[in-house]
Amino acid sequence: MANTVITKEVTLTDGGTVLFTVFAESDNENCLQLLCESEASEHGEAALQLLEGYSYEYAISGNYKIREIPKVVSLSKVNESAGRITPNIYVGTLKLEVLDKLTLQKLGIIPVEVRSIKTSYRQDYRFMLEDITEKCTDLLMQHTSPVTQNFTIDFNKDPQTLYQRFAFVKSLIESSDFKEAVHRIVSFPVTKWTEIEDEKDIRRTRRMNNSIIRQLTSGSNRIKVPVSHPLHSKLSSIPTRLKVSSKHETVDTPENRFIKHALTTFSQFCADIRSCLSTESRAFHEALQLEEVLENFLSHSVFKDVSPPVSLNLNSPVLQRKEGYREVLRAWLMFDLAAKLIWKGGDDVYDAGKRDVATLYEYWLFFTLLDVFKEIFKFEPSTLDKLIKPTSDGLGLKLKSGKYIPFQGIYDTGNRKLRVVFSFNRTFTGNKVYPSGGSWTKDMRPDYTLSIWPDGISAKEAEDQELITHIHFDAKYKISNLIDIIGNEEDNLDEEKEENKKGNYKREDLLKMHAYRDAIRRTGGAYILYPGTELLQKSGFHELIPGLGAFPVRPSKNNNGIAELKAFVTEVINQLVNRASQHERMSYRKYDIHKDNSSDVLMEAIPEKFGSDRKPPASDIDILVGYYKDSQHLNWIIKNKLYNARIDSGRGSIHLGPAEAGASYLLLHTKGQLVTREIWRITGKGPRVYSKEAMSKIHYPNPSQPYYLIYEIEKVNPDDFDGARWDIKKLSKYSKGRGSALPFAVSLVELMKAKV
Repeated sequence: MANTVITKEVTLTDGGTVLFTVFAESDNENCLQLLCESEASEHGEAALQLLEGYSYEYAISGNYKIREIPKVVSLSKVNESAGRITPNIYVGTLKLEVLDKLTLQKLGIIPVEVRSIKTSYRQDYRFMLEDITEKCTDLLMQHTSPVTQNFTIDFNKDPQTLYQRFAFVKSLIESSDFKEAVHRIVSFPVTKWTEIEDEKDIRRTRRMNNSIIRQLTSGSNRIKVPVSHPLHSKLSSIPTRLKVSSKHETVDTPENRFIKHALTTFSQFCADIRSCLSTESRAFHEALQLEEVLENFLSHSVFKDVSPPVSLNLNSPVLQRKEGYREVLRAWLMFDLAAKLIWKGGDDVYDAGKRDVATLYEYWLFFTLLDVFKEIFKFEPSTLDKLIKPTSDGLGLKLKSGKYIPFQGIYDTGNRKLRVVFSFNRTFTGNKVYPSGGSWTKDMRPDYTLSIWPDGISAKEAEDQELITHIHFDAKYKISNLIDIIGNEEDNLDEEKEENKKGNYKREDLLKMHAYRDAIRRTGGAYILYPGTELLQKSGFHELIPGLGAFPVRPSKNNNGIAELKAFVTEVINQLVNRASQHERMSYRKYDIHKDNSSDVLMEAIPEKFGSDRKPPASDIDILVGYYKDSQHLNWIIKNKLYNARIDSGRGSIHLGPAEAGASYLLLHTKGQLVTREIWRITGKGPRVYSKEAMSKIHYPNPSQPYYLIYEIEKVNPDDFDGARWDIKKLSKYSKGRGSALPFAVSLVELMKAKV
């Protein structure tokens, strides 16, 4: 039932009882519940249940108090028998210790269950732990695995380590597949026909065969055949009882013997684990509950007639192929590995009775993403082998929150090969000076990062040359829908600020993605992964990256949403393979701009735009410095709005480079006039070649060369450059003497430095 106040009677170790009362500070009727003991036992939870993220007041009767737990349980300053419980993000069994106020002696424990705000967390927790176990044992079974040692489990080891092993085994046995497999076996067991020999009264014998005929002549305990009987002439006596064979269907087959052996082994493992644990711990009750489940399986009538196995025939076609049997065989093969597997990162998930389903979701997503990326990229086997390593007391899973684990691979299209690294918990160090990688502000550590760059160069070179792209993903289990991430369209920013003051941050997760996107250099995108249904993709420009968004990935065997994420990653790779993409051009421009670490300054007046278009940066605007021979030549230029340059191989011809061909302005000067304000705008799509005959037709005075390069020009308003004049001698490409007539190009920035 659900209440805002619940009082529970608690029995202490000295035999006394106290009343423990909990008051919910919220009107939410679901935030405080008291389950019946059978329901609580079924889920392996405490009966008194709180909800994460909510606050509660409590009081305990008598001269007792509850031990403080920093940031979770606090005592009232007025009355030590009362206080507050603030679970925050803690999920699992919270053990409240009852102390005597005077002696501070521990007199009992009040177990309180803190439930997740997500209603599906029980199923999600079980499924994800089961899936992680399966993926780990599958990894160990791969032929590439270096793990070949055999270990014997020491049940005198640290109980926490034993519980980690038990959690893996428990996830195997509690899986729906395993339970359905056992149910199928007991419903439709494999049987065989066998002959049973029994003694029967000769008068009840119906069928005669060779064995019975022989017994008629040789059997013991005989009686005389009456003279009147037709057999008397052949037999003087017959046995009173005969041994008769009959066929019976039995379940005592080698396959069923193996199933019984496997269930017995699992049950004994639970008993061994339970014997090493405190009777007050959650682990003890979980082991006891699982042991009872296995004993219920073994108590089925099918197994009563099944004898212990003499040998295990694991190559049996029934064990390997028949439904039910093959699943139990697989679980038994995985059991040995699971029982040896130690996962230090599991402390974050279930240490001290907690069930941190959010952290488990982060770990589960890691394996889910690893499976996806193994399909897309060719991960090097040596990197996968690093995930599980032999230890002195078993096999260690090296997956732990905050521990950096990289996996390297290759993506080869045949035309372009990319190097790929999938990282778990990679830290991008802050305050790095460009062009180094990392964050330019504070340290950043996304949950997962996909780094991609062209093969053949190192990651550092790719960082320095703007050739690497990072895609980040963060796991957010507690987000249920997109509204939790982006809010409603009608959300008011002023109202949001007020909510922030109260500690309610609706869009904090989205803003964190912006932080990754903006702070970590060469980031192509940052995305939230959450167990919802709605997809969110926001592109920065016209292409897929740069971008932000959210992908729904749900803990489920079917339709978990990973297909959409896989398609997205494939699209990203295709964009990075495209050498003509906007992303490729932008990264090159950034590299080209910053590679020399130089910074020009231009504070002079220049035109703001060309027609209706934005003007390029001053450093990208080229000025053609041209020479005219005399006044007749200048008049021809002004009249025709054309400027000509020689293009032969002789001295005085223009050296046509990119700057000369793409110049935007023309600055004219002549002999003895090295300070000039004669500036023109070059129009048209570029210079054209005119023949000598064509030059004559437009009345060029005395054309002497076979061909000329012609620029179309128009006069510039002197106010565009604030009436500036420029000294040609100050330009770097200017040559003295006869070389002064040679056309050359400079940037607008350099030209403005020659202003007088």
